[in-house]
Amino acid sequence: MTDSVLDPERLRPLFDLRSEVYVSRGGAFDVDPYPFFTRMRETGPVHENIPHVELGWKGNVVFQGLPNPDRRHFTAYDFETCTRVFKDDETFQTNIEPLPGEAPLADAAILFMNGRPHRDYRTLVQPSFVPARAMWWIENWTKTIIDRLIDAIATRESSDLNIDFCAAIPLLTITGSFGISMEEALEVRAAVTSDGQDATTLARLLLPIIAARRIEPADDLITVLVQAELTDEDDVTHTLSDIEVLSFGLLLLAAGSGTTWKQMGITLLALFSNPEIADAVRADSSFMRNVIEESVRWMPTDPVFARFVVRDTELGGVEVPAGSVMHICLAAANRDPSRWDRPDEFDPYRELKPHLGFGHGPHTCLGMHVARAEMTHGIGALLKRFPDLRLDPAAPVPRVIGLYERGPDALTVIYGAK
Repeated sequence: MTDSVLDPERLRPLFDLRSEVYVSRGGAFDVDPYPFFTRMRETGPVHENIPHVELGWKGNVVFQGLPNPDRRHFTAYDFETCTRVFKDDETFQTNIEPLPGEAPLADAAILFMNGRPHRDYRTLVQPSFVPARAMWWIENWTKTIIDRLIDAIATRESSDLNIDFCAAIPLLTITGSFGISMEEALEVRAAVTSDGQDATTLARLLLPIIAARRIEPADDLITVLVQAELTDEDDVTHTLSDIEVLSFGLLLLAAGSGTTWKQMGITLLALFSNPEIADAVRADSSFMRNVIEESVRWMPTDPVFARFVVRDTELGGVEVPAGSVMHICLAAANRDPSRWDRPDEFDPYRELKPHLGFGHGPHTCLGMHVARAEMTHGIGALLKRFPDLRLDPAAPVPRVIGLYERGPDALTVIYGAK
C-alpha cells in the first residue's frame, strides 16, 4: 500500500473509459449523443435502429442485446414508451432462446432471469439493499474508505478524482462486503471486466471465503448469500450452492464496482461547472439528494439498456415482431420535455420526479440506494474537507465520453486557496 490506497497504475486501465477494458462498450466515443437522442424522440417514440450505429460508431459493440446481427433492432426514446418496456416483463425480457450461431445467455445469472425465478433470487438479497440498510454499507465499509482516500489525496497538490477517489469507493465497498481484501480488490475488478468475465479467478478468491462463512458467519453480504434459503417450484427449500453464490457474486461485484464511479464523476463535474450549487451543498448537506437525483436524470452513466421481445407487439405505433431486440434509451427518456421543463439543463432546484436512471420495473437497479449513499457521503466529505476544491485550470477541460457506459475522461482538480 502507498498513500494512494490502491495502486493508481493498476487502477487506471480498469477505470479509464478510453482503455481496452471499455472498447466493446464504445468507451472512447467522444461525440455528444444527446442531439441525436432529441431528434429521435421528436420524430417518434420508437425507431427501427441501433443507437451506436446511427451515431456513426464503427467498432464492434458487445452490450445488452448486442451485437445479435441476425435480429431486428428497435429503440424506444420517450419516457412513456421506455417506462412501458421496463414494466412489461411478459413481453420484454432479459433472456431469449438463442438463434443458430448465437451464444446463449447465462441462465443461472439473476440478470438474465425472468418471472418467478428472478423474483425468488432477487428476494434473497433485496433486504440488504433497501434504503434502511444504506447506513450498514456506509458504516461497515464506505466511510472508512472515504476517509482513507481523502487523507491520501490531501497530501498532493492535485489529483484525478476519477481514479484517485470515484473509482475506489464503490470497488472497495462491494469487495469489502464479500470479505475480499484491498490487496485483491483490483484482481476482482480485472476479473469481472475481462472478456467473457474471469470466473476462474473469482472462484479462486471467493470459494475459500464461502467455505469460511458456512462455518463462521460474519456481518457481510457474502454471509447473507451463504445463509439464504430458496424454495423451488416443487416447494423444496435449500441453501444456495457454491455455484449459485458465485453467480450472484459475479453480478454484484461487476455491477457494484462498475457504475457508481462514473455517475459520481458526472455529478462532480456538474458541481465543478456550477460552483454555486457546490456551495449550496456545503451550506445544506440535505440538498445533496436533489443534486444526485438530477445528475442521474440529466446524464445517466448507462444511457441505454435492452430487452428481448418474446411475442409480437405494437409499441409507439410500430409493429415489433417476436425475436427482436428492444433498446431502451433511458437517456433520451430522462430528457423528455413532456415530463421536464428545460430538460437539457442540470438544475437540482427543479421538482423531483421519478426518472429512469436506475431503470424501472422488475429489474430496477438492485443497488441504487447503496449507490446514492456512496455518492452522498463521498461527494459530501470531499466538499467539506476541501472548500477550495476546483478543476485544475492547467489541465484539459474534462469531457463526458462513452457510448453505452459514459463518464468523464478525467477530473483533474486542485485543492489550494484560490
